[in-house]
Amino acid sequence: MHSQLVEPLPGRPVLIRPDELLTSSPSAVARWALAAEPLPGADRVHRVRLSPGTDVIDLTATLRDRGHAASPNHILLGQPLFFGGPGGPPAPAPAPPYEPGEPCDVTVAVLDTGLAPHPWLAQWYRDDIAETPDADGDGVRDPQAGHGTFVAGLILRHAPGVRLRVSRLLDSNGVTDQAALLRALAALRRGRADVVNLSFGGHTFDDAPPLGLAEALAGFPAVVACAGNTASPRPFWPAALPGVVAVGALDGDDRAGFSAYGPWVDAWAQGVGLASSFLEYGEFHGYATWSGTSFAAAVVTGALARLCREVPPDRAVRRLLDGDRRIAAADHQPAGTRSWVPLPPDPGPAPA
Repeated sequence: MHSQLVEPLPGRPVLIRPDELLTSSPSAVARWALAAEPLPGADRVHRVRLSPGTDVIDLTATLRDRGHAASPNHILLGQPLFFGGPGGPPAPAPAPPYEPGEPCDVTVAVLDTGLAPHPWLAQWYRDDIAETPDADGDGVRDPQAGHGTFVAGLILRHAPGVRLRVSRLLDSNGVTDQAALLRALAALRRGRADVVNLSFGGHTFDDAPPLGLAEALAGFPAVVACAGNTASPRPFWPAALPGVVAVGALDGDDRAGFSAYGPWVDAWAQGVGLASSFLEYGEFHGYATWSGTSFAAAVVTGALARLCREVPPDRAVRRLLDGDRRIAAADHQPAGTRSWVPLPPDPGPAPA
């Protein structure tokens, strides 16, 4: 599917689906519309396919002026790559320490690129959620292939014994969109999800919350999302939504230079040089190291899932947010310790 880069606000670019609109009033755009479909679980939001060449931003503004809810269909991207991203690619690594742990009654939902048939993840692997290493067939691993496998492994390293519910939402380039996320969340509501991990996101054209997304996430007891690798305070969605635990990345004791920051970031976790499960492909033999806020979010998801063994998910979130909000990853502390440590002051902008 295609994407279009637009910049309605100077210095604030955003990616959207060209010729697509989200609105609660599809009849109001009938003259421009080729087709419309309702999106489940999003309070009557419809995805409208428009005539080619329609100015989606201008049409959105017109509809809003007339009192209708409207938005472009924003592109959402898996981290660590965002507009070329500073996190860099994954690197092959030896297998890190991993103990499966005793099964527990906690379910973590992961919307991502899927899973590889990895020994850590065999219990949850299915053909319909299989990772796609090389979708274009050029013989080179796609940039975000392995992202979901890496995230899932991190969660299990920090919360051994939890159950996973994995859905394939991102393609192997790490791309999805707002409409697809709304559909995926509606499907997710049909089963149990104590903690939901969303290691992806994006900006909106007006920096306002994405249409329908807060309603679609309402009712999930705990949602964790990455703050983005944007090195800026610009809101990154869904992380910046109230009620979502937004996670920034640390590099040791300091904010990672690529991490987003600002008052909407709720928690911090190690996000540089983490080790986890990965693909068996090319130079990779099932394990890798990788950096990004995606993976810091997975560390916090694991921490919340661990707390859910003792208290319900909503109380686990309150305990996290009412106390210290920085957690060390398993790779960045002595073996056997996974403790909370004091949160530093807002680190402010990264140095030039």
